[in-house]
Amino acid sequence: MPKPSASSTLNDLLSKSWVLSISRLLWALVLVTLPVTSFRFMPFMGSGTYVRPLALYPLALLLPVLLVRLRRGEIVRPWPGTLTILLAFMLAALAATAFGALLTPLELRGAGYLDRAVRAILTVMIGLAFFIAAAWMNQSEADLKFSVKWLLIGLAADLGWGAIQFIGLNSGHRNLLLKFQNLFSVRGLVKNKRISGFAYEPSWFAGQIATLYLPWLIAALLMGYRALVNKQPEGGPSGNFLAIVGKWIRPWLEPVLCLAAAAGLLMTYSRSGLLIAFLAAVFTFLLAGRQAISAAWHWVLAGFERQRWISFTALMKTAGIRVVLAFLILAVMLGSVVFLTNKGYIAVFFKSGKTDIFSFVQSVYLGPRLAYVSAAMQAFESHPLTGVGLGASGFWIYPNMPDWALSGDPEIAKQMSPNTLDLYPNSKVLYVRLLTETGLAGFMLFLAFYLSLFGDALSLLRSTDRAGLWLAAAGIFTLTAVFLMGISQDSFAMPEMWVNLGILAGAVGAFTHQPLQEVADSKFSV
Repeated sequence: MPKPSASSTLNDLLSKSWVLSISRLLWALVLVTLPVTSFRFMPFMGSGTYVRPLALYPLALLLPVLLVRLRRGEIVRPWPGTLTILLAFMLAALAATAFGALLTPLELRGAGYLDRAVRAILTVMIGLAFFIAAAWMNQSEADLKFSVKWLLIGLAADLGWGAIQFIGLNSGHRNLLLKFQNLFSVRGLVKNKRISGFAYEPSWFAGQIATLYLPWLIAALLMGYRALVNKQPEGGPSGNFLAIVGKWIRPWLEPVLCLAAAAGLLMTYSRSGLLIAFLAAVFTFLLAGRQAISAAWHWVLAGFERQRWISFTALMKTAGIRVVLAFLILAVMLGSVVFLTNKGYIAVFFKSGKTDIFSFVQSVYLGPRLAYVSAAMQAFESHPLTGVGLGASGFWIYPNMPDWALSGDPEIAKQMSPNTLDLYPNSKVLYVRLLTETGLAGFMLFLAFYLSLFGDALSLLRSTDRAGLWLAAAGIFTLTAVFLMGISQDSFAMPEMWVNLGILAGAVGAFTHQPLQEVADSKFSV
């Protein structure tokens, strides 16, 4: 066979470089635009669709480029095991949808079964596209750092706009903020002073912080790994002033962003977001933070060793610093509690005087959610094995609405009013929706998808690579947060439900298998 000429080899390399560069550019755009969840300019979506991720535009351009890279063999692990489970779930959901068509539910407010089924299938396909893109774009440590950097750039922009909202809403500039928000979102601002960032509402913003961003920031603090710190070449940093300043600033970027994300989470006043972030952090600390907790505890104890107190200055450097730090942490925690309890939306949990469960649930603004869940579960009890089909649970909610919810709740009254023409009910809980619409088979397959990824994260805890431990901690936090988020949201099209899971599925092989020939050269990382 004739050997390829030097010019053809050079052309192949240049072609590979351009394709990789284009894919990374589009992937960076996907990650930066993730915070915009309800983009106004999407003419192909109906007026009743609120989940409108701006990231769909760069994602649609990215997928063909990824298929080109796949055909060339540039994606070294294109088929993670979790993708097989996810596709099995998709087949089960399609089978349930085919069966649901035989039930022929009556049309509801102009929406028929086929219309709702097609919309639901499209939302699952959107989620699947985010998952596959994330898995294929994260095949190495360099890819992983690239993704996290651009995720955090999107977070910085989101928090910046959230800070402007907080200042503006508390200084009487709501109308001006509303004009800016309406430029890109189908919804303006909520009536109170809760911030929503670029998202549709404050709870969506809180969900983004808890599931997309905090996992990487908490993992960085736990494992001492920094995605925003570049490795310095031998000989140290150059004498350039900006390089020297960057050397000192970069290690602090993730801790500062973590504090800013926590502040943003508090300003949303989202009960579900705050609880999800807290529980995910505790669970991650218990599973992945033992070494960090042990090291911190030994550092605290070391400050109170009397042999170190050789002078007053030494005393202040050892015991004094630790005491001041403890008081600061305690002050921040107490301040956060006071900040939240002064908000009636949260304080109502502690001030409600209701004695029976249904009255209490209604008094803390959870009545509609419980009513939707109760009504949807009636459909599951009727068809536990097959479900009623993707998108069809809403047809069963109104006829099965519990009696206690039919009076005294404005949201339920609005939903069931004959004058309401564009509202379609949903269960508000992902797992209830899975049971209702896909039956036990779909529900179990989806749980198997979660458990498979959780097993991958746990396997990384045995890694000797600090980057692998960082990915493990971020994966555990993400899985916990995404699982808990399913209790308060039920849409398959929310990108924050899929992106970090896809990153975990794609990158785990780089730390658990024998090293493969890396296609993505680290020189393309930003």
